[in-house]
Amino acid sequence: MADFLPAGDPLSPLSARTGRRIGSGQVADLAQRVHGLRLADDVVYGKDLIGPALRELRAAVRLHREGVHTDEVGRDLLRAIGELAQIAGWVASDAGEHTEAERIYRLGMSAAQAAGDGVLSGNVAGSLAYQWSNTGHTADAVGLARAALEGAGSNAPPKARALYLDRVAWAHTRAGQDRPAMTALGEAAEALAEDSAGTESPSYLYWMDAGELQVMEARVYTELRRPLRAVPLLTDVLGRYDASHSRELALYLSWLAVAYADANEPEAAAGTASRMLALGQSGSERTAERTRIVLDRLRAFREVPEVADLLAS
Repeated sequence: MADFLPAGDPLSPLSARTGRRIGSGQVADLAQRVHGLRLADDVVYGKDLIGPALRELRAAVRLHREGVHTDEVGRDLLRAIGELAQIAGWVASDAGEHTEAERIYRLGMSAAQAAGDGVLSGNVAGSLAYQWSNTGHTADAVGLARAALEGAGSNAPPKARALYLDRVAWAHTRAGQDRPAMTALGEAAEALAEDSAGTESPSYLYWMDAGELQVMEARVYTELRRPLRAVPLLTDVLGRYDASHSRELALYLSWLAVAYADANEPEAAAGTASRMLALGQSGSERTAERTRIVLDRLRAFREVPEVADLLAS
C-alpha cells in the first residue's frame, strides 16, 4: 500500500488536477472490474490474487485523486473504491497479509463514508471485524462488528443485515460469549427471511444466502464445542456445495473434521481431513491455518490407525 498511497488522507484530491475528465462510463467500467475481482476470488486465492487486486486499487485511487469529475461521479467513484477496497482487503487477509489488509479496509471505510453509503461502510467494517475475530483482537472485533451493523442502518437490505449479524455472531463466538452469539445468529436468520425476489441488494452481496447462514451457524456450534448440532448442518451444506469453490470447500471440511473430533469420531475426522488436504489450497493462508488447527486436534487420536496414517502422510 505504501508505494501508492500518499501520507495523510489518500482520498484527498490533488490541489491542481491534471488528469482527464472522468464520466459515468469510466466508473461503470471500474464497477464491472471490481465485480470481476469478486468472482475471481471464488476460484483464485489470496497469494495468487493479491497482485491484480492491488493494481486495480492503485488505479482507482489515482483516478479519483487526479481525474476531473462532477460531484455525482465523484461519489460513484468513491463507492467503487470502497467496494474494491473490501475485496482487495479480503484477498490480502487470505494471503496472510493482515496489516496490509487492515490498511486497505480503512481506506475502504473512508471511501464509503465519504460517498455517504452506510451499507457499504458496514460491509467493509464488518470484513475488518471478521479479520480481527480470527487474529486475536476479539474485544475490538465485537465492537466493530456491532458498529458496522448499526452504521448500515435499519433500512439496509435484508441480505446486508443478515451478513452483518453473522459477523456479530462470529465475533461474540471468538470472544467466548455464547448467548449473544446465538442471539445474533437467530436475528440473522430473521433478517434473511425478509429477502425476496423483488428486494434489491448491492451486487457485492450476491453470495449471501441461506446456505451461508447455515455454514456460519455450524461454525459457531463447532467453536462452542457443540458437535451434535454442527455435524448435520455441515454435512447438509457440503452435500450440495459448488466444488469449484475449492477454498471454501476446504474451509468447511476443516470445521466438519474438528466437529467429528469433538464428537469422538476420529475415523470420520481423519477421512474428512484427508478430503480437505486433497484440495491443496496453497494460495490461501486461511486454509493453511485451518489445516494446522485440524492436524493439531487430530493428534489427540494418534493411536487410531486412520489418524496415524494421515499424520504420517
